[in-house]
Amino acid sequence: MDLSSEKIKRILSKYKFHDVAIEELQKINRIFPEMKPSTGTYTFTDSTQRDLVKLIGNIPVKYEGNTYNFPVQLWLIDSFPFTPPICFLRPTSNMVIREGKHVDAKGRIHLPGLHNWDYPKSSVVGLLNEMIVKFEEDPPLCSRSTPSIKHPHELLAMVSNLQIDDGNVRHQDQQNVKVSVIGGGDLGMASVMSIVAKCKIDQLVFIDIMESSTKGGSADLETFSIPKVVVSKDLTSSAGSRVVVVTANAWSSEQSYVNVVQTNVDMYRGIIPNLAHLSPNAVIVIASQPVDIMTHVAWRQSGFLPTRVIGAGCNLDSERLCRILDINLNTHKQAWVIGELSDNKVPVMSNTSLNSSIKPEIAPASSATKPLLDRAFEMMKNKGQRSWSVGLSIADITNSILTDQMKAHSVSTLAQGWSGIASEVFLSLPCVLGANGSTRLAGVSLGEEEDSKLRDSVSSLSNLMTQIRL
Repeated sequence: MDLSSEKIKRILSKYKFHDVAIEELQKINRIFPEMKPSTGTYTFTDSTQRDLVKLIGNIPVKYEGNTYNFPVQLWLIDSFPFTPPICFLRPTSNMVIREGKHVDAKGRIHLPGLHNWDYPKSSVVGLLNEMIVKFEEDPPLCSRSTPSIKHPHELLAMVSNLQIDDGNVRHQDQQNVKVSVIGGGDLGMASVMSIVAKCKIDQLVFIDIMESSTKGGSADLETFSIPKVVVSKDLTSSAGSRVVVVTANAWSSEQSYVNVVQTNVDMYRGIIPNLAHLSPNAVIVIASQPVDIMTHVAWRQSGFLPTRVIGAGCNLDSERLCRILDINLNTHKQAWVIGELSDNKVPVMSNTSLNSSIKPEIAPASSATKPLLDRAFEMMKNKGQRSWSVGLSIADITNSILTDQMKAHSVSTLAQGWSGIASEVFLSLPCVLGANGSTRLAGVSLGEEEDSKLRDSVSSLSNLMTQIRL
């Protein structure tokens, strides 16, 4: 992002949080390089005027299989980023605004993310991603060539001028279901084979990145030409993916656990922002270790809403627990393993049966369910997590997203606000998974022992996050 012009530098120098504002602008440039900075004079509703920095550019919005550029303009107030930008649609001469829930007749954009702005949890990157999601649900533009038609089926008829090119790869058929797996090795291979076997996809791209210690193994996929699988070493091959699975782990000779984790974080810095830019509407599924920390890191680096960055977490343990309760203990109840993927994880049970069409809820701790859960949990102890089993779990998660299944999985997600958790940490919690990512089930009162384990995990994960450099 070019912030070197004298006019931009002069206006930015008057911003109350100058250094933080520049850092945020640089982050926006990494993920949305098409958003360009400029300057202008903004007139407020009380007729006062102020010279401000503004961002002008296009955001990619998919509708009925095509992708369109929606022109937007974001005015950055001089207290940015601690106050939200003022956002407008700026239609070209052949477009007309469709007034709706998120855009008024003058093009002013109204979104929950603006209303609930809370820096640093809120960011322009997150706001742009929210715009994309909301505009796909209710497109606010249509072609001026048919001004009497307000239905989104006539949305932006000038397709040839507005289709975008993701990562230099022109998508002729936006309906294709594409999944990318990042990172070679046994887990990457297991994820590829499991997704191909379980999920209805048109293409799976397997990217064996050089930075990963788990690289290798992809050559045999090329040798035997597995249907629908494309092997690559270039992240741009992932462009337009519906789901991006990251299994890569970086190699490190460091003895300190913090330094080992930092090596992974440094590797992620080189891939996650690129993946987010190439597939701005994807759900990212993390399987790198430690999964709760790396999911947290991926969310921060991607700029996505937390609902669209999840970790494989305790999904495998949850499916095993469910089966043991159903087959061995004859309960026929859904159950999940929640918390940190460590010795502190705990089991919880649903108040609905496995095949119930009712939305599941976590049952409060009781003297009736605890013995069953403890016994089932004990029966799981000899089951390790091998690459093929984790690969199957990842395919299970991927299938729920691709098919919009709305099935409850225990995946690593932002736990802040759940059951009184105040810290910004990622833990495995029961979440309903669908095409737009994850929705947490409501919090619940846990037993004293279970609550203590969860709080210990929150404390240890929070402490580790303070020691790594994002």
